[in-house]
Parts: sequence; C-alpha cells; structure tokens
Amino acid sequence: MNYTALYKNSRTWILSGILLAAVSCKKDGNPNNLPGVNPGEYEGKIDGYTSSDEVFPNNLIAYWSFDDTKNELKSGTAPASSANDTYATGGVRGKALSLAAGYVLFTNQFDKFKTDSLKSWTISTWVKILNNGSKRTMLFQLARPGIFNGSINFALNTQSFPASNTTTLRIQPTFSTIGGGTQDNLNNVLSPTIGADKWTHIVLTYEFTTGVFNIWADAVKVGAFPNRGTGNNNFKAYEPTQVIIGSNYNGIPGMAVSGDVSFAPMTGQVDEIRFYNRSLPDAHIKALFNLGKANK
Repeated sequence: MNYTALYKNSRTWILSGILLAAVSCKKDGNPNNLPGVNPGEYEGKIDGYTSSDEVFPNNLIAYWSFDDTKNELKSGTAPASSANDTYATGGVRGKALSLAAGYVLFTNQFDKFKTDSLKSWTISTWVKILNNGSKRTMLFQLARPGIFNGSINFALNTQSFPASNTTTLRIQPTFSTIGGGTQDNLNNVLSPTIGADKWTHIVLTYEFTTGVFNIWADAVKVGAFPNRGTGNNNFKAYEPTQVIIGSNYNGIPGMAVSGDVSFAPMTGQVDEIRFYNRSLPDAHIKALFNLGKANK
C-alpha cells in the first residue's frame, strides 16, 4: 500500500470534514425566523415615540398644555382664579403660559391627587426663567389649604443668584411625609443652564416603595440627595389639596397663611406640565426631553 498517498487522502478528507462542519455551524442571522424590520415605521420617531403624548399615557393623571387654555386637560377642570398671566407663542408645543409676577389657582380637590390614589409620581415641565437674587419661585404646588408647605412643593431657588447668572439654577423641591415632616432634594453640584429665551426641562420623580426622590434637568439626573427613606418618611398626599402654578398661598391676595415672604409669584414662562402616578424610568424622562426639543 502506498502510505504516502493514503496519508494525503486522509488529510484531505479531514480538512474537508472540518470545512463542512464550519459551514454547517455558521450562525444563522435570524434563527427564530422573525419578520424583517421596516425602516419606514421608525421615520420621524424620537426614542421610539412620535409625540410626548405617547409616553406612559395610562399613567398621565394631570396635564396642562397652555394652548390658549389654563384648564387641566385630563379632567377638564378650569382654574378658580389667575393673575398676570398671558399666552405666549413659541412654546415647547404650541403656546406657553407667561407669568409676570403671576399665578394660576385651582381650588378643587382633584380625585387623582387623593391620599389613597397618589403614591409614586413624576412631574415633568418646561420653564423659561431667570434668577432674581431676592425671591424663591414656586413652580408648582400641590397645596394644603391654610398651610404654608403643600404635599408637593416644586421650588426653584431663584434667590440664590442675580439675573446675570444663567449657568446655575438651584432646584429644591420638597414633599410632605406620612410622619408629618418634609423631605427635600437639591442640585448643589450639577445644574442646567437657564435664560429668558431658553426652555429648560425639569422633572421630579418619586418612588414610594424605595423612597427615592430624583431631580432631572435637561435629561441629566442632578439631585444630590435622592434617598429619602421609607416608613414615616414616605410621601403623603394630604387631603384636601389644591393646585397652584407659579406661587404659594402667600403670593395670592387674601390667601396668605403666614408672614413668610421668601417666595414671590413667578415671572417667566411654563409649558407642558405633565403629572404621572408613577416614577418614570430614566429612558422615558430622556425621551420627554428629546421630544420636547423637537416640539413634539
């Protein structure tokens, strides 16, 4: 027998087998036979959405668009009073609410803000605002009649810097607790830029089960003190509640509850206030920011 020829033939067969196995084991790019993706279905979308209205619509419990109306649109509720307020063109979507030391007050109890209904939450809004060097600004308050601090106090420390400072806005929201106290957060390191002609996106999120209370500004998590604890430190929506946009009771004639003058009615613009009954995931907060930048 010609062992040289046999060796060569054996080696050929082995190499052929290896090549055949390699071809057979080549990965199928679609092993589950999934249907193809149509790029046209994603045209015009941002982070998978065509509009801010598509972000957790079933958890959106209150919404103010300010498109020629101050009504809360989910319930159709009109404000009881307002002052020094107009509608401005060039909002994030459509028009915006412009306040010149003004406010909007809703005196009714919203069902979705009752104690048993509201645990976790998110508030998303856009503002055009300047520091003023003297007074704080209450952007949104879930107010408690006759009491200075509401269940939620969306406060901006506009007193911290003069109007010339547009690189730093201190955001210091608070909420009332089951134990009767308050919890807060503050962006004492990171900050968005602001300006009379710049829309800034600010979001608060609170998760009841963990006690985590976050501040977001222009899609960046900026709050330095998010872990607020549970038990007696958990949030409580006390009843009755009212809603004030742009002020607290002490800035509304005839409704002052104390001599505290640290806040003044808001001067600036606000648009697209969205209130959800859950803490939105990070990706969806970023989506709201990106959609808003695109006027969607």
